[in-house]
Amino acid sequence: MRYLALCCDYDGTLATHGALTYPTIAALERWTAAGRRLVMVTGRELGDLQSVCPRLDLFEYVVAENGALLYHPASGIEKALALPPSEKFIIALRERGIAPISIGRVIVATWEPHETQVLEVIRDLGLELQVIFNKGAVMVLPTGVNKATGLTYALEQMDIPSQNAVAVGDAENDHAFFAMCGRSVAVANALPSLKEAADFVTCADHGAGVEELIDRLLRDD
Repeated sequence: MRYLALCCDYDGTLATHGALTYPTIAALERWTAAGRRLVMVTGRELGDLQSVCPRLDLFEYVVAENGALLYHPASGIEKALALPPSEKFIIALRERGIAPISIGRVIVATWEPHETQVLEVIRDLGLELQVIFNKGAVMVLPTGVNKATGLTYALEQMDIPSQNAVAVGDAENDHAFFAMCGRSVAVANALPSLKEAADFVTCADHGAGVEELIDRLLRDD
């Protein structure tokens, strides 16, 4: 057994329109029944994810907020992996009329085309923050925080080397954790740039692509 952990993005990868299908859930259950382990790696905030995903219990860890928050479903323990956003940053965004704004434990998110205004606020306040894009979403995080840093922490807790993990995703913010895993897989609906970076592209899209990948790995990885 070469690949011990499957590390999955949620929206556009596991989920279609924010929801898991029963065949995808069954495939995830086959994976864990074979003694292998699951990690979710998502840009979503945890509360939002809990409201749309009924089977977080299948995942040993959830890396949320694009790498900034670690959640252990079995115990309910949450751990922020970076500092929270400053109040002056939030106030400045609102003063510029940027809406909607979503504020997590660490992440601050809005939507295109507000990225220019967000960058101007970061510059004007002299903050050490970065902007990460995800299919129209504009996510602001402390510099150096991404899906790879969050997943690295999760895999350390699981005592699994990154070369024994498979990453699967669909969007631009997945490049970071693709680069750190032993194998990277893009689902068929992924952005062209991510497909180019992937070791393998599934024939099926969204959750069906993950099902295809799981069955292939269980046969012979």
